[in-house]
Amino acid sequence: MFKKLLGIARGPFLLLAPAALAPAFAVAWRESGHLPLVNSLLILIAGLVSHIAVNALNEYEDFRSGLDFATAKTPFSGGSGTLVAHPEFAPVALFVGWLGVLTACSIGLYFLQQVGTQLIAPGLLGLAIIVAYTRWLNRLPLLCLLAPGIGFGLLMVNLAVLVLTGHVSRQSLWCSIAETLLVSNLLLVNQLPDIQADRRAGRRHLAIAWGERTATLVSAALLAAAYLVVIAGWLLGQLPPGSLLALLTLPVAVFVGGRVLAFRESAVEQLIPAMGANVVVTLATPVLLAAGLLM
Repeated sequence: MFKKLLGIARGPFLLLAPAALAPAFAVAWRESGHLPLVNSLLILIAGLVSHIAVNALNEYEDFRSGLDFATAKTPFSGGSGTLVAHPEFAPVALFVGWLGVLTACSIGLYFLQQVGTQLIAPGLLGLAIIVAYTRWLNRLPLLCLLAPGIGFGLLMVNLAVLVLTGHVSRQSLWCSIAETLLVSNLLLVNQLPDIQADRRAGRRHLAIAWGERTATLVSAALLAAAYLVVIAGWLLGQLPPGSLLALLTLPVAVFVGGRVLAFRESAVEQLIPAMGANVVVTLATPVLLAAGLLM
């Protein structure tokens, strides 16, 4: 039972939420000199259950549409395969997804009482991304590209800082932009092996709408832009020198970009090492950025 639940939640990928929140906690510490334990834990729980909700709803929708039966699995794409192996577990996946949504909403309402109405608009946007991503946003190329990054970057980071400090800082904004680019690129690269299966299922993400070659160029541009944002933030005095610690992952990102640019749909197996390295970049860069902010 637990293994099936972990599959639906895509447990190995749940490190993304804590990693994305690391710069938010670092900025809040720099801004206020402390981190309220209860609120920090609730923010972390909200991030995790939001991610679980997206994953579980994605598993359910891809099973229901038949996409999971047609997708070639890789360690980083194609779903967990849990519902393909255990179709009777589909209602549980739907329940887990909506339970995650309701839990995140409950925490949001708690913070709304503390912080005020400025949480309403970004909170509703985050909720819309969770609910709409698989069924609707995957048919809108630009929204499909940007929504994951906006959720984990612009929304998660800045909302966390707002809750913890009472305001959004310039530092959190710069960090969140870099994360937005990294996470959007992560999802884009993971879509490359599934172009044909996704097309047959009615999806229309960027790799389908604009073509494989354009998608790889966009991926490389997103990666480069993430590091340029950190450098620009430092040069403009918006980020401290320690933030340049995030550049330690740049050699790995160069490897990812080179492999992605060389990608051809007929040779998916050659992309898998880059997909794994891209996960490392997306997780390690914000953690290093957070460490640099605390230096």
